[in-house]
Amino acid sequence: MPIAKRVLIYNKIMSKIKEGQLAIDFSLPDQNGKLHKLSDYKGKWIFLYFYPKDDTPGCTKEACAIRDVFPNFKKLKAVVFGISVDSVESHKKFAQKYSLPFTLLSDEEKEVVKKYGVWGRKIFMGKTYMGTKRTSFLINPEFKIIKIYENVKPEIHAKEVLDDLKLFLRKKS
Repeated sequence: MPIAKRVLIYNKIMSKIKEGQLAIDFSLPDQNGKLHKLSDYKGKWIFLYFYPKDDTPGCTKEACAIRDVFPNFKKLKAVVFGISVDSVESHKKFAQKYSLPFTLLSDEEKEVVKKYGVWGRKIFMGKTYMGTKRTSFLINPEFKIIKIYENVKPEIHAKEVLDDLKLFLRKKS
């Protein structure tokens, strides 16, 4: 499929995902091969973050920043899922290497990244290719997407989501 057509499809999908809509359900295996269905976590806050590739500089910074504040997510009873198109085995090595305490989900078939509109054209060092765009979704206990984060900064993203989660929880009470 030509890049121009893929970009059109990407833009069409991306425009469908909006804050306020219900999260799109899926089932994916984690770094240990255990299958997780997103709707099984309905009733909890969910921080769903998509990242390009295990053990690369930006993705490692993002994962370690989440790891470092993870006890705060846990205290707020929020579930954290990282998703990339890497294999279960790659996720396992990545999680072990950096002692990541949260779940990494493998989307090797690229079904979920496409459903969430985060698979698309990227440019790096003048080269165009298809890949996962660093994007996150904060999902409330009613399974609604309440915030979408695009073009996130890996080092500060975890704190940004945590601050927003605390704000939403304060508004609710």
